[in-house]
Amino acid sequence: MSHISDLIATDIESYLSVHEKKELLRFITCGSVDDGKSTLIGRMLFESHMLFDDHLAALEVDSKKVGTQDGEIDLALLVDGLAAEREQGITIDVAYRFFSTEKRKYIVADTPGHEEYTRNMATGASTADVAIILVDASQGVLTQTRRHSFIVSMVGVKRVLLAINKMDLVEYSEETYNSIVADYTNFANEALDIDEIVAVPISALNGDNVVELSDRTPWYKGHSVMEYLESVEVVSSSLSRPFRMPVQWVNRPNQEFRGFAGLITSGIVKVGDKIRVSPSGRESTIDKIVTMDGNLNLAGAGRSVTITLNDEIDISRGDLLTTIEHPCAVADQFQARILWMDDSAMMPGRQYLFKSNTQTTSLTLGRLKYRIDVNSLEQLPAKVLDMNEIGVCNVSLANRIAFDPYSDDSSTGGFIIVDRMTNNTVGMGLIDFALRRSDNIHWQNMDVTKTSRAEMKTQQPKVIWFTGLSGSGKSSIANILEKKLQSMGRHTITLDGDNVRHGLNRDLGFTKADRVENIRRVSEVANLMLDAGLICITSFISPFESERKMARDLLEKNEFIEVYIDTPLEICEQRDAKGLYAKARSGELTNFTGISSPYEAPQNPEIRVDTLNSTAEEAADQIIDYLSKA
Repeated sequence: MSHISDLIATDIESYLSVHEKKELLRFITCGSVDDGKSTLIGRMLFESHMLFDDHLAALEVDSKKVGTQDGEIDLALLVDGLAAEREQGITIDVAYRFFSTEKRKYIVADTPGHEEYTRNMATGASTADVAIILVDASQGVLTQTRRHSFIVSMVGVKRVLLAINKMDLVEYSEETYNSIVADYTNFANEALDIDEIVAVPISALNGDNVVELSDRTPWYKGHSVMEYLESVEVVSSSLSRPFRMPVQWVNRPNQEFRGFAGLITSGIVKVGDKIRVSPSGRESTIDKIVTMDGNLNLAGAGRSVTITLNDEIDISRGDLLTTIEHPCAVADQFQARILWMDDSAMMPGRQYLFKSNTQTTSLTLGRLKYRIDVNSLEQLPAKVLDMNEIGVCNVSLANRIAFDPYSDDSSTGGFIIVDRMTNNTVGMGLIDFALRRSDNIHWQNMDVTKTSRAEMKTQQPKVIWFTGLSGSGKSSIANILEKKLQSMGRHTITLDGDNVRHGLNRDLGFTKADRVENIRRVSEVANLMLDAGLICITSFISPFESERKMARDLLEKNEFIEVYIDTPLEICEQRDAKGLYAKARSGELTNFTGISSPYEAPQNPEIRVDTLNSTAEEAADQIIDYLSKA
C-alpha cells in the first residue's frame, strides 16, 4: 500500500476543508482472533465515500474500486495491506484509522484479537462511543469475546454492535444467527452494564449487511453496520460534566505573568468563575483564559488553555482545577477494578507508581477481594492477577490525590500502574470509590520525635538490611554484628526471617505473593524501629529488588544500608544445615530461592560481603567500619 501514502498534500487539505466540521464518532472493533476485524474495516474503508487513514491517504471510492494517483486498487489489496501490518508487528499498538462519509467522520481503534494484546484493546475502548464486537458465526461466542465485552463495559462503553461475521460459512442460517444472539444476550444481561446491543448478520468478505442490506439474509430487517453507525446518536458528555483541568505545567515567563497550562478534560469554564485547586483546597477566581490564538471568555472540554488567577496561590503540576460548585473528591485509599497487563503477575503489597493525568505517586495494591472469571462471571478468590485477568482490590497511595469515580468521569477516575523498576505500564485501574478510612485516619504528630529519641540514645538510627541466599551466613553475621554494636553502647534490635515467621508473619507461605507481603510487613516494622531511634538489623533473603527498593524508599536518605551477603549457591548448598536445599532439589519444597524461585542480586549495595574470603567476624567488622564513616 505504499502508493497510497504518496497522495499529494492538496488532496489531504481538500479532505480536511470538506470534513472538518462533521460530527465525529469513535468506535472500536474487537473480538477473538480471526473473527474478521481487518476484513470488516477494509470493507468499510473500501465502500466509504472518502477515506483518510493513518497512512495519510485520501481516497475517492466507487462501488468496486479505490482510485489513487497511481491507478486503482481493489478490496483484496486494501485488506491485505491491513493484514500485512499485523505481520509487521503493529499488533503491539492500537492502530487508529480515520475515514469519513457524507454525514460523519469516524475514528476506529483497530485492535488485535490475540489474548496477549488484551491491554491494547482496553486502550482503544477507553475513548470509544461504540464497540463493534465481532463473532465468527462458525465458532460462536468465545472466551475472548466475553473478555473484550467485559472490558468494553468496564471502561464505560454503553453501545455494542454485535457483528456476527462469516455468515457465508453457515449458509446465512437464521437459526445459527439467533442462537448466537441469544447466547451473547444472556451473557450481557448477566455481566455487562450496556444500554444497547444491536446484532447484525454480516459477511465482511462479501460485503453482506456491511454498507447495504443483503438479499442473502431476507429474514433480517434491521440496519446494516454502516447504517447503524450513521444513525446512532453521538452523546458527548464531556461538556456536560463538571469542569476539570489537570495542571500540566506552570508558565511564568516573567514576574508579571503566572499561568497554569493544561487540557480541559471535561466541562466548561469562563472568566470570573470561582475555582478550587485540589488536593490542597485553595480557592481563587479566573482572571484570564489564554490561548495561542488570543484570550477567551469561555473554554470547554478538549481545549488546551493557560489560566491565570486573581490571587497568588500555590499551584503546581499534578494539581487539578475545578469549580467551587462542583469540586472533585480527595483521598489516598480506594476500591478499584484492575486489569493486569504484564507478563509478571500483580503482587499485592508490592509498590508501583500510580499515574492519572498529571498526578504521579507511589501505589500499593492491597489483597485482592476477588478475581472475575469472564467465562462463568464468578467472583473467585485469588492472591494475584495474571496477565489479562481482571480483579477488584483496595489501593493505597503515598499522597492524597484529586479524583472522581470512573463512572462519573473517566478522565479523572482512571489510572495506569507503572512498574517502578522497569518503568513499564503493567496495569490499568478504574476507581470505584474512596475508602472511608481515607478520611477517618490522619497522621498524628507527636512531640517526642525520631530525632529526640536518637539524641537520647546518642546514635544515628539506621536500618541495616541483610540480603542473600538461604545459608549464605546472614543470621550468623547479623548476630555477631549486634553483639559488637551493643558492646559499643549502641541500642539495637534484630529482625530475623525465621523468627518473624513465628509471630507477625506466621500466616504467610512462600509463594511469590506471600514473600512480597512478608517483606512489606518487615519494612514497616523496621521503619517503626528506626522511628524509635534504634539501629535495626534485618536478616531476610528478600529475593526481589522491588521489595528492597520499597523498604529503602520508606526511609530518609542514608538511613538504609543494604548489605549483600554474597555466597555462591554451591557453597550455600554445601552448608545446608537445615536440609532445605536437598528438599528443594527433590521437589519436596516448592518456591525455594535459588532452585525453583529466582534471587535478584543487588546491583549497587552499600556493602558487599564476600564470604569466600572473609569470616563472619571480619564481615561484622567491615559493616562497623562502614558505619563509623557514614
